[in-house]
Amino acid sequence: MEPIIVLTTLPNGEIAATIARALVEKRLAACVNILAPCHSVYRWHGQIETHSEVPLLIKTEDGRFAALEAELRRLHPYELPEIVSLPIVKGSAAYLTWIAGETLIDDLG
Repeated sequence: MEPIIVLTTLPNGEIAATIARALVEKRLAACVNILAPCHSVYRWHGQIETHSEVPLLIKTEDGRFAALEAELRRLHPYELPEIVSLPIVKGSAAYLTWIAGETLIDDLG
């Protein structure tokens, strides 16, 4: 398994916090950073949209991506949520080991 960062955006901080907590509780993520709101500009259904959104940086393992994606789709309020992953190419060995340990599924999970 390789460490990854998954990116998504939510419409507000309350929803972002709820989803972040659920992902960590289910061991789909070791850590989720809830960032400051940003302004997103995109084309949707032929129209240019501008909205405030709250980005999440989700640290996990690539082997957990499918389950994490399914849970994000289940919880996410958007019709088409942004769910993209980026590899963590290098990092502190201790931190990467921690990510791996926190996303393991034990006999209870």
